[in-house]
Amino acid sequence: MTLRLGLLDDRRLAIVGDGAVASAVSGALEGLGAHAQALPAGVLADEEGAAAWAREQAPLHVLIVDAGAIFATGGPEGLRLALEQTWRATRAVATGALIDSGVGGRLLLIAPAPDAGPLAGSARAGLENLARTLSVEWARHGITAVAITPGAATSAPDVAQLVCFLASPAGGYFTGCRFDLGSVAA
Repeated sequence: MTLRLGLLDDRRLAIVGDGAVASAVSGALEGLGAHAQALPAGVLADEEGAAAWAREQAPLHVLIVDAGAIFATGGPEGLRLALEQTWRATRAVATGALIDSGVGGRLLLIAPAPDAGPLAGSARAGLENLARTLSVEWARHGITAVAITPGAATSAPDVAQLVCFLASPAGGYFTGCRFDLGSVAA
């Protein structure tokens, strides 16, 4: 799929995560004209501070959470961190910028690969459930939410291309669904 240069001009996005996927996503978004801003990890530790950061960045159109980078190699602590930080970032950006704007926005939750470590399947299921739930709960605010579940062999540029599409005007038609980028279901 080839996306048109300038497709994301004037789109402002917040990105959580500092792994290879988040880096590829940020570069691809900026290559299409978007302004991508990383939500600092230190700010994310305090939900009120994160909401204030989101208000300062407004208008924001899309939040992208690379929960795979947060999950790292898994285990109970990785699972807890991935789900907790995803929820904290999502709620902070939604309440700090998306809901108050009256325009809504998009939430793109990127799960860890199925072979990322123990409990990767649980993290993937939890993120999918969060996207489905928020797609219903925040629909009245014009907020859409999807989960992206990379496969074991999915590359960071593959994820970035899908994120760019979902951040575009055409991507607004998708909500409450899971985009599975591999043949391994979790």
